[in-house]
Amino acid sequence: MPIRLLMIGCRVGFAVAVVVAIGIQLSIHVRLGFSVVNFFSYFTNLANLFAAAVLLMSGWRASTQTRPSVASDLARNLAVIYMTVVGIVFVTLLRHVDLGSLRPWVNVLAHYVMPVVVAVDWLIDRPRHGLNRTQLWLAPALPLVYLAYVLVRGAAIGWYPYPFLDPSAIGYGAVAVYALGILGVFLAAGWMVKARA
Repeated sequence: MPIRLLMIGCRVGFAVAVVVAIGIQLSIHVRLGFSVVNFFSYFTNLANLFAAAVLLMSGWRASTQTRPSVASDLARNLAVIYMTVVGIVFVTLLRHVDLGSLRPWVNVLAHYVMPVVVAVDWLIDRPRHGLNRTQLWLAPALPLVYLAYVLVRGAAIGWYPYPFLDPSAIGYGAVAVYALGILGVFLAAGWMVKARA
């Protein structure tokens, strides 16, 4: 089988798998009476859906032999950065946290498999357009918007998606330390992608 067809199949297969997994987990979440907005307030879910969209886009471009645009390559670069952070943050901060109703197989797919898949896909088929200095700052910019959303919404409703972002439990000082540390991971991942693009 030509490598191009294998790449297309893997991209589409993993994209569909993670979308189905998140859909199943969402149905479990709703069935248990939890908030849909809360479900989509987890960065993991947002990053995985973004990565799935990027994989599908890359698969379509490869199948039609369409040259990648600057925007599509930027999306691929950001997907690699976001999924790298998802994997690192989970392993370092959340691996031993009670994950509640999260199914183990969904957890493995979203936190372990997808970060590796997106990174391997990026390494095998490097984007034509690398990150420039301006685009590099998009890596932490969108997560900073996410952080502001989590803190403002959390203060209003008393719910936070992650324990390290809950100031009512650990204080704003500790949240700031965690946020700065994670911001550093975003920047490091961004510089790594920029250097290897």
